[in-house]
Amino acid sequence: MIEGSCHCGSVRWQFRGEPDGATACNCTVCRRYGVLWAYDYEGEGISVSGVTQSYVRGTVLEFHFCPACGCVAFWRGKKTDSQGRRRIAVNLRLAEPDAVAQIPIDHFDGLNSFEDLGRDGRCVADYWF
Repeated sequence: MIEGSCHCGSVRWQFRGEPDGATACNCTVCRRYGVLWAYDYEGEGISVSGVTQSYVRGTVLEFHFCPACGCVAFWRGKKTDSQGRRRIAVNLRLAEPDAVAQIPIDHFDGLNSFEDLGRDGRCVADYWF
């Protein structure tokens, strides 16, 4: 299990298991936040706790952040899938570095093509150090 929290500790998340990858997205929001996302479904692979405020982008996503320290903790889909599950992604930059250092980076072009761009051999540690 990987755990993360905002700087002040008020907002927390848990990712059960090990993410297949950490997504670096270049969309207009993610590049400004500087986040690395790990995905699953709320209440299944990911659980979150604490009071957040959200920035709602269009009709698809809510970006949740701590109202005290401002750290972006996760995004949550506004709609559920056909099985009633809600997609969610946590910001791996809120985890302890050793817990996520070896997770490979997946690149996603959220700005132009909206396509997965694959991996280039780097991992989370390469983005931090």
